[in-house]
Amino acid sequence: MWITVKLFANFRENRFKEARRQYPPGTTVGDVATDLEIDPGLIGMIFIHGRAAELDRVLGEDDVLALFPLLGGG
Repeated sequence: MWITVKLFANFRENRFKEARRQYPPGTTVGDVATDLEIDPGLIGMIFIHGRAAELDRVLGEDDVLALFPLLGGG
């Protein structure tokens, strides 16, 4: 199945801003993070089609996944 993955802030470093990627059925958000070598503990927000989601959410054909890192500062 095909998923559009959008990365934000430092997740784009040495990766991409947006890419259409193929994954097997049953793939979760966490699986995509692992595939992209993104530590799930560093993910601050996850959106699928603009709606909040969790790491264990199973993705479907043509989903649009957006990953945002934790924000630092103070």
